[in-house]
Amino acid sequence: MKKIGTFVVIFVWFFVATAHEFWLQPKKFRYKIGEEMRVDFMVGENFLGEFWDLNRHKVERLEVHTGATVKGLLKDVKPSAGNNLLYRFDREGTHLLAFESNFAFIELEGKKFNDYLKDDGIENILAERTKIGILDKPSREYYKRYAKVLVQCGNKLDETYRRRAGLRLEIMPMANPYSIKSGDYLDCQILWEGNPVPHTMVKVWSHIGNRTFLQNIYTENDGTIRFPISSTGPWMVSTVKMIASETEDGAYQSLWSSLVFEIQ
Repeated sequence: MKKIGTFVVIFVWFFVATAHEFWLQPKKFRYKIGEEMRVDFMVGENFLGEFWDLNRHKVERLEVHTGATVKGLLKDVKPSAGNNLLYRFDREGTHLLAFESNFAFIELEGKKFNDYLKDDGIENILAERTKIGILDKPSREYYKRYAKVLVQCGNKLDETYRRRAGLRLEIMPMANPYSIKSGDYLDCQILWEGNPVPHTMVKVWSHIGNRTFLQNIYTENDGTIRFPISSTGPWMVSTVKMIASETEDGAYQSLWSSLVFEIQ
């Protein structure tokens, strides 16, 4: 039996400066053929945020999947404050945007880093730091963003939602979000290098009015979670994996992944 996550209400009248989440935010999620989609690259907390700074960061990969086709969009990225991608639909169906950033670098003092590990369920790194007695030591971290967003053009539903984008850390919905409604459940699977990730924290975010609702859920042995779709509107599923840096400088390496869609 799937475990339903802890349910937390977060009032969103404030913005947390130490933002973690990254996602792709279209102006809307349903389109007609010929319509233009405008997508903002967002960073923040509580499914609220600010525009990602493309003067400091770099997009390494951006593509759209539709059915069996895939098209690169990297050349279409605009380093503006919002409206970072404009895309015009030329066919019906479910469309998947897949994104990957370069690595960025950050340093944090020990307590802030430990608190961040606790908040995001990165228990293996916290246990390691505790074991070797370095909880008071600052951290050095390289971080990378992966993001997916599902949108719908016209009424034709298809299997695009099941397409693996080949992201190193990827969130796979087990049903098309545009075929379900409020009151249903949705299953997702977390994959690391194509393999299921068991017993890892996943955050599920949704908006109702001026509030954000958060569910913290741990994956099952097969890397899946199940959560109730309690409202219409935008939803985000996010998770993070941290490993020892693959460079020889003693830093950590974190990889963040998100999936955004809408329920009507």
